[in-house]
Amino acid sequence: MSEEQQAPRYEREESRAETLDRNWNELLQEIRVLQTGSQILAAFLVVLPFQARFPELDAFQTALYLGLLLLALVIVALLLTPVSLHRQLFRRRLKDRMVHTVGVLVQVALLLLGLLLVAVAVFVLDVVVSRGAALAAGAGLAVLLVALQIALPRGLAPRREG
Repeated sequence: MSEEQQAPRYEREESRAETLDRNWNELLQEIRVLQTGSQILAAFLVVLPFQARFPELDAFQTALYLGLLLLALVIVALLLTPVSLHRQLFRRRLKDRMVHTVGVLVQVALLLLGLLLVAVAVFVLDVVVSRGAALAAGAGLAVLLVALQIALPRGLAPRREG
């Protein structure tokens, strides 16, 4: 690989504490983005049973809805956990553990949010159009999410030689 093809190396002159602070702040920014969307989606799912057409759902749609609701609430809980961790562990010199743990929580939340988006698409299309259209759209959306969230970042990352 030529020098032009290699990713530029970014070097920072910062202490371990400064790196942890920066990483923590970057995680908080990511969580802010995730929280808003996931909370709005959860709120939508919470009010859905109060709509006039809800009793018309078949057994599959009702089960899918209940799974969606629980999944959305789990995602909200995952994204609220960093706040709780910070409040309880603040000034205890555990930022390295918090940064690692919150990084894992965010990865899990992203995975589950992708699953939730696919399942919501399947649910809505199943109710509005047909089960076949819903499953096809869900599969297409799943492929798109894998491409955007997994393949694209891996494609952008520099390859290790050796």
